[in-house]
Amino acid sequence: MSKPPEVSFSHIGLFVIDMDRMADFYTRVLGFFVTDRGMLSGRRLTFLSRDPREHHQIVLSTGRHQDLHVKVINQISFRMASLSALQHFWRTLPNESVSDIDPIIHGNAWALYFRDPEGNRIELFVDSEWYIAQPIRHPLDLSMPEADIRRITYEFCRDKPGFKPIERWYDEMRELMATHRAAG
Repeated sequence: MSKPPEVSFSHIGLFVIDMDRMADFYTRVLGFFVTDRGMLSGRRLTFLSRDPREHHQIVLSTGRHQDLHVKVINQISFRMASLSALQHFWRTLPNESVSDIDPIIHGNAWALYFRDPEGNRIELFVDSEWYIAQPIRHPLDLSMPEADIRRITYEFCRDKPGFKPIERWYDEMRELMATHRAAG
């Protein structure tokens, strides 16, 4: 069996009930830009991106089933540049029509989970400096200063299985993947 071609995440599509509400949320709250809008096969589409090199990272499409218990995705995860950016969203999201706001320490990342206005699970996360074996879920208090969050996270992680600097883990994964590709 040959190895699969290289892939990287490009975009996600979401069926929505209220296009205007969802487009407003993703642009106003999460900072996406509308790159295109239109109709295709009887559905309204809105294309959103935060990267000028990507036509769209999210495409919203009308046509979601009205039963809110029907899940259309598991989650959409967005990498953030800093803890302060994560804290910004933690402070502003309670003023939006979101639910289930849940800040978490994963050890290798700090995450903020919530459900968008139509119940889709969103994860905003910041990579940490450490690696520990996953999965790990530990409560995070984003009201604390960044230095305290880092200290508490380090103290939480240092005795966990697999603890190491994340750069070491990256190096190990690069070596493992290169070895696997060469053997493929």
